[in-house]
Amino acid sequence: MFKDLCIGGTAACIARTCTAPLELYKIQCQNRYLPDATLSKVWKKEGFRYFWKGNGMNCARAFPQFGINYCAFQFAKHNICNNVKSETQKNFYSGGISGLVAMSIIYPLETIRTRLSLQLCHSHYQNPFHVIKTLTYKELYGGLGISLLGFGPFSAFNYMFYYNYKKLFEKQQFSKNSVHLLAGGLSGMCAICLTYPSDLLRRRFQMQGFSKEVPKYTGIYNSMKTIVKEEGVRGLYRGLGPACIRNFPCLAIQFWCFEKGKELLGND
Repeated sequence: MFKDLCIGGTAACIARTCTAPLELYKIQCQNRYLPDATLSKVWKKEGFRYFWKGNGMNCARAFPQFGINYCAFQFAKHNICNNVKSETQKNFYSGGISGLVAMSIIYPLETIRTRLSLQLCHSHYQNPFHVIKTLTYKELYGGLGISLLGFGPFSAFNYMFYYNYKKLFEKQQFSKNSVHLLAGGLSGMCAICLTYPSDLLRRRFQMQGFSKEVPKYTGIYNSMKTIVKEEGVRGLYRGLGPACIRNFPCLAIQFWCFEKGKELLGND
């Protein structure tokens, strides 16, 4: 179990560091109502290295989240869903369970990361501890409900698609590295396309009270109704393109690191 935690956490940190600028761009696209939420503003006012702003906090969040996620997936697959005959269903159920467990445990770190990423020149917070000190308990956990509704299915689809794509590419006799990279990237794109509105709503709820430009929502239904009314149905999918562009390399690297970690540490 400790090996699974290390494999999952390390893989997530490597993947997110490699794709941090794409992650920043995705979050900015989801929150276009903020006047300075563009990469060009970051470049002009903060400099190149700030394309990785919030990445330290993101890794501090990703390591436990995906360490727990991968560990819980392996545990659920071999101990909870072990009697499920269909391998596809087994991966789907195990992924869903692991997603719910991981998100429930680390959620405040998600909120902190989002707020640090979307501020400009430390306009609101100096460091993660400042965010914790400033936000109320309700604000720290803002969007937890929609996150559970979203990340549970995302994790379920992600693992299900990964192992299905992996089997497909292995039959086509792709190289081992190509199999892991392609299966991981495609699984990430498929999973985000199927669950994307929940990711958008999660970011919106995490930013409640950040500034006067942030729309105020009273709940999940109200947020969806307001976004559709003001931005159209397309508003629920704002930033999907950048999310797919980011998810392919991020999940490709992450699953490749999963497999390499299993080889190095001798995990099956």
